[in-house]
Amino acid sequence: MVRPWVKKGVLIAIAAFIAAQLFPVSRDNPQVDPAKTIYSTYQMPAEVRAIFERSCRDCHSSLTTWPWYSHFAPVSWKVADDVHQGRRHFSISDWGTYPAEKQNRKLGEICEQIKTGEMPDQIYTWIHTQAKLTQAERESLCRWTLAAQASMNLGPPPAPIPTNSMQAAPPSSTQPAAGAR
Repeated sequence: MVRPWVKKGVLIAIAAFIAAQLFPVSRDNPQVDPAKTIYSTYQMPAEVRAIFERSCRDCHSSLTTWPWYSHFAPVSWKVADDVHQGRRHFSISDWGTYPAEKQNRKLGEICEQIKTGEMPDQIYTWIHTQAKLTQAERESLCRWTLAAQASMNLGPPPAPIPTNSMQAAPPSSTQPAAGAR
């Protein structure tokens, strides 16, 4: 025989689950302009593109494949929040709209987060085991990010500092003379 408090607890849990369905989340996929994707911005080897498609696209693009469990609250709230945060962090689909400095910074972040294992997210790879990266895939992705950064040509490299730069510079005409206030 089921205890009355267990029966009430189950009924409350069922009611809460049904009530949660009244608060849907946005599972939209905005239109993608292929000319603005990361794939159009940089040359990318097929194996690197495959990594992006398999391990990054669902959270970091407008081409998310929303799994069946993303349609049921409260899990849908977490999945939608992760996708929207991922798109805000960086979007494969909107990459070409970013200024060069942001692209350069994001390329470095991609490599760093891949190397440290922060990305792909562990919860995501626990459910989507095909998204896990091997060490070789991590290295390949980081090599590509470094090559993409190098190809950005953000201007000439800074001039080397002359070895005699430790000498005092002559006063410029815009600086007040010594002792003047």
